[in-house]
This record gives sequence, C-alpha cells and structure tokens, in this order.
Amino acid sequence: MNDNHDSLEPDVSAENPLSENWVWIGPHRPPVPRVIFENMTRDWAPHAANSSVHPMAPFCAQRRQRLGELFANTTLVIPTGNPKVRANDTDYRFRPGSDFFYLTGCEEPDAVLVLRPGAEEPTAVLYVPRRRDHTTHEFFTDARYGELWVGARRGVTEAASYYQIATAALEDLEADLAELAPSDVRTMRGVDARVDGLVKVNEEDHALAVALSQLRLVKDDFEIAQLQLAVDYTIKGFEDVVRALPVAVARGERVIEGVFHLRARVEGNDVGYDTIAASGSHATTLHWTRNDGPVRADDLLLLDAGVECHHLYTADVTRTIPVSGTFSPIQRKMYQLVLDAQNAGIAAVRPGAPFMAAHEAAMLVIARGLHEWGILKEDPEIAVRKDRRLQHRYTLHGTSHMLGIDVHDCANARDDVYLGDLAEGYVLTVEPGLYFQPNDLTVPEEYRGIGVRIEDDILVTADGARNLSGALPREVDEIEAWMSRLLAEGPTNLGL
Repeated sequence: MNDNHDSLEPDVSAENPLSENWVWIGPHRPPVPRVIFENMTRDWAPHAANSSVHPMAPFCAQRRQRLGELFANTTLVIPTGNPKVRANDTDYRFRPGSDFFYLTGCEEPDAVLVLRPGAEEPTAVLYVPRRRDHTTHEFFTDARYGELWVGARRGVTEAASYYQIATAALEDLEADLAELAPSDVRTMRGVDARVDGLVKVNEEDHALAVALSQLRLVKDDFEIAQLQLAVDYTIKGFEDVVRALPVAVARGERVIEGVFHLRARVEGNDVGYDTIAASGSHATTLHWTRNDGPVRADDLLLLDAGVECHHLYTADVTRTIPVSGTFSPIQRKMYQLVLDAQNAGIAAVRPGAPFMAAHEAAMLVIARGLHEWGILKEDPEIAVRKDRRLQHRYTLHGTSHMLGIDVHDCANARDDVYLGDLAEGYVLTVEPGLYFQPNDLTVPEEYRGIGVRIEDDILVTADGARNLSGALPREVDEIEAWMSRLLAEGPTNLGL
C-alpha cells in the first residue's frame, strides 16, 4: 500500500472547491488534478464568429411589442425551461418553451426573457447562460453543458447579435429580479422551478399565459410559411410510408413510425408529436402510439403524423389508407362518409364563423350516415343536439383544434376566445373520425374493428379558408392512384 495515497487526494469539495493541485468538479466525481485543468483549457482558438441574424428576429420584436402593450407598467418574466431527464444522467433533446420561443426565437436551455415597461415601448432583455468554453473546467467536466461535450453554444454576446435583442448573463437574473416589486411582475409559471422561486406568486400570473395564447391565435406571415413548410415535409413523409408498406407488412407498425421519423429528422427538427401508426383495429384507439402491432394487407392504416420544422412549427395530418392499395367495399363506404363529413367541416371555416361550426357540420353528416346505415336509431337532427350527441359513441373526439408551434396550440386562451369566432390568420385542423370498436355490439359485425380519420390543416383567409395540406390526396380514387404509383417505386426509393 502507498502510505502517501491520502496526500494525493486532499479534501476538495463544494465547501473547499480549490486547492493548489486539485479542482473540485461536483458530487460523485473525483477531483481533477490542476495540471489536467490547465492542459485542457489552454491553446484553443476562438470559434469563428457567426454574423447571421435569426430569421424570426423582426417578427419576434413585433410580438414582444404587442405583448408589452397589453401589460403597461408591468414586468413580464418568461422562461424557456430546462433540460428534462430521460433516465438517470441522460436528457431528452431540449426543446424550448413555446411561448418563450415565440417571443425570442432562442433555443438555448435555461434562458429567460424579461420584458420591462419603457418610456415609449417595452424593453426586452434575454438572459442566457454564460458559455462553458475553454476558460472554465466545465468545458470538459460538465456533460450537460460543457462545450467539449455538447458543442459551442451562443453566449451573451453571440445571442445579442443573432437574436437582435439586448442580453445579459443568466447568472445576473436573481439580482435583477430582486429589485422588482412582486406586485409589478407577471411570471410564466410551471416552466422553470428556479424562476418560480425567484419571483413571488402574483394572483394575476396566469393572465400572462392567457394573453400569449391569444396573441398566438393569429399567425403572421413567417408562421404561415413555416406551417406550410412543415406540411410539405409531412406529405413527403406520407409518401415514404406508402413506399415502405411492403416492408411494414412483413415487419409491423414500427416500420411506419420509423420511416416517417426518418423524414422528420432529415427535413425538419423532429416529429411534432408521437406518431400514430395504427393498423387494423388499432385505428379505433385514438392515441395509439405504441406502434408495435402487425400490418396486414387487408387492413386500413390510420397514419396521424406531422413534421416539426426547424423553427418548431408543426403539421398535423391524418390519412387512412388501404395497406393493399385498394379499399374494400366496406372500407370505401366508411371512408367516404368521413370524407363527406370533413368536406362539410372545411366548408364551414371562414372569418366570423364560430370555431364549433366545422364540428357541427361534420357531425351532422356522420349522424345522417349512421342513421341511414341503421346504426343510429334516433333522427339525426335530434341525435346531434348538444343535450344528446348520440353519435359520440362512434366519433369520440372534437373535429378541430388550433395549430402552430404546439400541435394543440394556444391552449391557455380563454374559452370564449378560443371557441369564439374564427379570424383571418387562424390555423386549425379539421379532422372528423369514425371508429367502430372490435367489441361494439351496436354495429354490424362487418364494420367492427375499423377506424377512419381524415385530417387537414386549414388556414383562415380573408374570404374563406385554404387547405395547407390539400396536396395530399383525400378522394378514394385519388388515394388508390397515388398509392399505386408510389408502391411501384418500391421501398428502397424513399426519395431522400
């Protein structure tokens, strides 16, 4: 035994972080010899400066201006959130908070936007973490933030130039917030526990979340372009899936999910939500995301999927297609009823129309079809009344939701606004469905286990609506011709 062993590892801890020869780097980690610290943090050339400006910057400035005008004489604190642990010491890929991103375009974790009232207009400061570059031991010792582990991030100076906003070090946030009177501050709560602890709760805090959701209802030109881009990428992903159907028949629903995810990562940032790749009776489970079942040639495949583009706007599209490429008579009959319902719903979307108009129009069409088939016994006009809704057993969900940075966008808006009249610039889905559970004794046996949903992303325009996903076939004959062409290309040609 080396009698001098203890002298080689002195007491270096959080209380005594430095010694002449050692650097303490954290709990459950051995201290680092100072000679390694000095060797690892010297002789590094600076990263090349990036002189570009974020394309969202001018739009974000306008959004901050509008938000600040809603809260005169009030300071607004909007954090982005922190990395989320996936398991033990590994994190999920970080995605910024939607409201924060809407106002800044910034994707740095832990950052905070503070919007203060100004003499003529609100002033914004973006607090970002200091860089963990070669000037600190975290450069090589911190697996979550160290730049040798995760790459260079924009620090205070770089962020100011890129996002076109005044910046400050995140380490200064606590002292800056301490200067504010709690009654004059509104905070976006539940996003960052540290920020929640720095600012006393104000009973009006939720008003900030409400205001942001309501601002986000109307999409600006940048947002509409991003949503169209996300839809275009999503259509490519649906085409990829059709080409891969022969492989899916052999390997199962996992192929569908994986092929679409490949397109989402190649073209965009990620998928906008967990893909639903539901074959056969799985299509009657609304949120079937396990995607681990078989794919059979005689079944329908319900694919509900969307690409999230690089600026985080997501598509949300559903098609129900025959795995074989050809609808059976029963499948065609069910599909056509849902398509008729969707067409009625889309036709109801226009400025000034109630949000629920699309749902009500679609449900009446479905109720009439179910009555004609003998499944719904009551008169359709009565069955769909708000105090009856008897079609709900077979339709299960609403027909529309708002779409944007979040797949279910603007969730904190007041009901009277969200469910109020549509306006130019709104983007919403129209997605009626019809689902006959495998064990539902109220429907004829030949219908059981079949689920159909058709979903498109609809922009409210000045004089009506535009289907952003209209390039993806919806009519029965169009789908069969589209699939025939893609299946002929084969699974090896995914068009990447």
